[in-house]
Amino acid sequence: MPISRRRFVAATAALPFTAHVYAQTYPVRPIRLVIPFPPGGAFDAVGRPWAEKMKGLLGTLVVENIGGGGSSIGASVVARAKPDGYSILLGGTQTHVNEALLKTKQLYDPLKDLDPVAGLVAYPLCIAVHPSLPMRTLKELVAYAKANPGKLSYGHAGLGSIQHLTGELFKSLTSTAGIVQVPYRGTGPAITDLIGGQIPMAVLGLTGQVIELHRANRMRVIAVTSPNRLSAAKELPTAAEMGFPQVNVRGSIGVLAPAGTPKEAIERIAQATRTALGERSFQQLFIDAGMEPTVDSGPEQFRKSLAADIALWSPVVKALGVKID
Repeated sequence: MPISRRRFVAATAALPFTAHVYAQTYPVRPIRLVIPFPPGGAFDAVGRPWAEKMKGLLGTLVVENIGGGGSSIGASVVARAKPDGYSILLGGTQTHVNEALLKTKQLYDPLKDLDPVAGLVAYPLCIAVHPSLPMRTLKELVAYAKANPGKLSYGHAGLGSIQHLTGELFKSLTSTAGIVQVPYRGTGPAITDLIGGQIPMAVLGLTGQVIELHRANRMRVIAVTSPNRLSAAKELPTAAEMGFPQVNVRGSIGVLAPAGTPKEAIERIAQATRTALGERSFQQLFIDAGMEPTVDSGPEQFRKSLAADIALWSPVVKALGVKID
């Protein structure tokens, strides 16, 4: 029996959107962006300006800071979220290395449960001390630690963070096992305690705030972990310059989505990100904070970058014997 035109239209209207229609309409409501650290660190310094920039290119992003577990808790929330394009994660080296290499009981599988969307920046770390301490070079820091065993401790963004791993790497290279690590729920709280004198030392993700606090003599950045001096802060020496070339660490920050998120949504976010990072003024915002914008990134480029991070840190983690559960 022939199908009437009315019945045909009604039947086709009930079908799911095609990929083309989805791409044309997405997003139709605000997108939740989870930042897996408290406010005040490198992730916040990247995620909030990016979310603001996306308003004119993608739509409203609602930022939610979910700290804890060195990024694991916030990342797991997104990994378990509905893969519809409306829950995304600001992740990167931290969310992948932590869970892939340091956990015996993973909250999520970073390679299987999260789909890369686009990289945003690469950022170095720094080793900083309270200005009341006498040291101004890494060699002076090592000498002080050895002469005063048990008196130095360093704060970091959380167990399993690359700040934690970098601190333990530095201790291993310099035979200063007596420096005690103090985990925080993110860089922001560690900065607060460093400038307040509650901790004498910290390994931090470099941000514009850290640079300004150094210049205001509220903390003293002894060295940065980038391969070269930063254009935004040429006064800050590198660890390599000070005789520690193995302390050469950079992390990546970018956007990820729950595995199975429609490719159309992923490409829509990636394209909006490429457009934003194509603007020199937006790039400069991150450059001034000591970061390197990741221009022209997309899902595959970011996927390869994260796989390379895991491969890079795997022998280091094994040699250090670090486990966090």
